[in-house]
Amino acid sequence: MLSYESKCEHLHGHNWIIVVYCRAKELNRDGMVTDFTHIKKVVKDTFDHKYINEILDVNPSAENIAKWICDHVENCYKVSVQESEGNVAIYERD
Repeated sequence: MLSYESKCEHLHGHNWIIVVYCRAKELNRDGMVTDFTHIKKVVKDTFDHKYINEILDVNPSAENIAKWICDHVENCYKVSVQESEGNVAIYERD
């Protein structure tokens, strides 16, 4: 629920473009930082065709979704969530 009146307080959907950035000082034994399959599993299994209000315990803004993904993907330090053309939220760890 938002702290102000907005059309986004009503049930609606988005088709996002999500970019996940991962880094490591060394590659794992398979020669990777984080397997793309793992990243896709975390993101798609959690959010694809789901009611996000039941997943997040905060307002399901693009910013909060980016933070959630960053918190749940191994070696992730930055996530961008684009919910429409020209509207991109970026969460980045220090």
